[in-house]
Amino acid sequence: MNFVKRLVSLLLAFMVCMALGAAFAEDENADVAAIKQRGVLNVGVKNAVVGFGYQDTLTGEYTGLEIDIATAIAEKLGVDVEFTAVTAATRGELLDSGDIDCVLATFTITDQRRESWDFSTPYYTDHVSVLVENESGITKLSDLVGKKVGVSSGSTSAKSLVSALVDGGYIDASAFNPDTFDPSTWTEGVSFRQYDDYPTISIALTAKEVDAFCVDKSILAIYHTDSRSYIEEEFAPQDYGIATKKGSGFSAYCDELVTGWINDGTIASWAEAYGLN
Repeated sequence: MNFVKRLVSLLLAFMVCMALGAAFAEDENADVAAIKQRGVLNVGVKNAVVGFGYQDTLTGEYTGLEIDIATAIAEKLGVDVEFTAVTAATRGELLDSGDIDCVLATFTITDQRRESWDFSTPYYTDHVSVLVENESGITKLSDLVGKKVGVSSGSTSAKSLVSALVDGGYIDASAFNPDTFDPSTWTEGVSFRQYDDYPTISIALTAKEVDAFCVDKSILAIYHTDSRSYIEEEFAPQDYGIATKKGSGFSAYCDELVTGWINDGTIASWAEAYGLN
């Protein structure tokens, strides 16, 4: 009888441990489970950046490296994928509000941004550059002193440009504090005008509202024409990662997938297909 009681006690203890373990695992992956239960992965993407996230105006179809990554994540989850067009100014807000589960939108990883969101291992590295009209005579960083530069609201491009100008000795370093930098108030050596999207900056460059257009070179490539040129310098490497809510159980899931696809060459093959290598 004592043996039976001990056996029952051991079985009960085992079942309790299993239940607790299952509950812990379920809690740990609650965000992934919620997406699976919903049946849809909501992803914030760019809709006007060829090669990364571009939406055909006629068919509505999205294409690009970041679209392929998002689609592959949804396939791994066994759910559909829905895309929401975001800008540098709106992507963080939509992620915070829960309207989207993650952001794949040329979102550069920075220490400051890591304080607000989780990021996966970088899936692509770009550099910041500057596009100008040929007739402007601007060919290098030093030529930008005294000029007005168009940038996207919420991007890090303006700070990267000022940092490059400081490093080159073209403007006074004592005026630049990266932690408090604000492009809307910066006037030392160069000034900025912020816009909600890239096509508007391109129009502003044509209209001479600004003297130059500064952002990641992969984005500038869309607006490069025979009458426009890049300045000589590239600067500020930009690592793009998948952004997810801070502390989300979905963060580790995305990182594991991206790391695997980097190691087996899948992401490199996607990038090559879009001419990004």
